[in-house]
Amino acid sequence: MLVAILSDIHGNLEALTSVWADMAAFAVDEVVCLGDMVGYGPNPDEVLRSVRERGACCCLGNHELGIVSRSERSWFNPTAQKGLALTARLLSADSLTFIAGLPRFILLAGARFVHGFPPDSVTTYLYQAADERVASWFDRGEPLTFVGHTHELMLLLRDGAGIERRELGSGRIGLADRPCIVNAGSVGQPRDGNNNAKYLLWDTDGDTVDVRFVPYDIAATVAKIRERGFPEFYGSRLW
Repeated sequence: MLVAILSDIHGNLEALTSVWADMAAFAVDEVVCLGDMVGYGPNPDEVLRSVRERGACCCLGNHELGIVSRSERSWFNPTAQKGLALTARLLSADSLTFIAGLPRFILLAGARFVHGFPPDSVTTYLYQAADERVASWFDRGEPLTFVGHTHELMLLLRDGAGIERRELGSGRIGLADRPCIVNAGSVGQPRDGNNNAKYLLWDTDGDTVDVRFVPYDIAATVAKIRERGFPEFYGSRLW
C-alpha cells in the first residue's frame, strides 16, 4: 500500500493543489491528513472540501479544536486567536460539523497517525517530549507513528539506550527495524527554512518514506491572506 501523509495544510489552497498535482504521478492508495487543515491561511473551507473530496482520513488538529471549542481557543496567543476567529467565519456549517467529528488519532496499516504526540495528544509538540517520554512510547510496542504540529520534518528512533533525532530533507528514507516516529512537516506553513510544501509517501511494503518537496504559488496565497484580513505575518513567513 502507498499512503500519502499530509499535515498542517492551514487553509493554503495553492499549496494543497500543488501537492495533489505532484501526487498524481504515484499510485496512492490512501491519503491521511494529520490535522490543522485550517488556521493561518485564507481558504479553510475550500481546503476542507478538497480533502474530503479526495476521501482522505483526517484527524483532529489543535486549530480544528480551537474552532469547535471556545475554551481551547484561550490556549492560542492573541494573533492566533484573531486568525481563528476569521477562519471560523469562513467555514460553512457542513465544514464545522465535519471538524467537530474528527478523531484524535487514526490507526491504519499498522501505524498510528496523530497531530501532536501519541497516543492521542492534539497539543503536545514533538520537541517538547523528552527522550524518556519518547522511549516510554516506544516501549508500548507500536512500530510506527506519524505526527505533525511542529511544521518541521523529523525522524525519531531508538539509538541503543537513547533516542536519535534526525532532521529530514527531500528524498527517500528506509525505516529501520525498530520503533520510530516520523514528523510529516507542513503542506501550507513550513517552518524548516524551505518554503516548498511538504508531504510524505509511505510505502508499507517497502518500509520506506519518500519526503516530497513541492513548489507552489506563494504570492497568490500571500495576496489572499492580506485581502481577507488575516495578520500580515501569516503571509510574510511563507517566504
